[in-house]
This record gives sequence, structure tokens and C-alpha cells, in this order.
Amino acid sequence: MSNKLVPVSRRELIRRLGDLGFRGPCTGSDHDFMVKGEIRITIPNTHQGKDIGVRLLAQILKESRTKRVEWLSAT
Repeated sequence: MSNKLVPVSRRELIRRLGDLGFRGPCTGSDHDFMVKGEIRITIPNTHQGKDIGVRLLAQILKESRTKRVEWLSAT
């Protein structure tokens, strides 16, 4: 298995974060979000079915305090 991040769909992001213990998605005023303890992660709205890019995914993982290896194992 490669340890390289790749773009993911919004649905896949939500599924994997759920596998990592996040609850949601919950409806916010502008964006949905997911929660794990005190950590709150904004889920981006993708338009026209586009995937979430690697840079944004890396930022989400950093904010969620999720290590790359944890993310890759949550497939």
C-alpha cells in the first residue's frame, strides 16, 4: 500500500472520518462538520462532483489530528 495521499470524494472523506471515530456530518450554517471529542472538522462542499484535493485533505488531516498512516488504514 502506498503512503501517498490521493484526492478523495466528499463521501469517502466522511466515511473514513467516521471509521476514525468522528460523528456526523452535522449541519452547520455554511458547511457540514464532524466532531470527535473537542475536535470539530469542517467538511467542504464539493461542486460538480469534484474530489477533495491532496492539499485540502492534508489540511483536514492536520486539523483532525489524524496521522497519515491512520488515514490510509481507514480504507
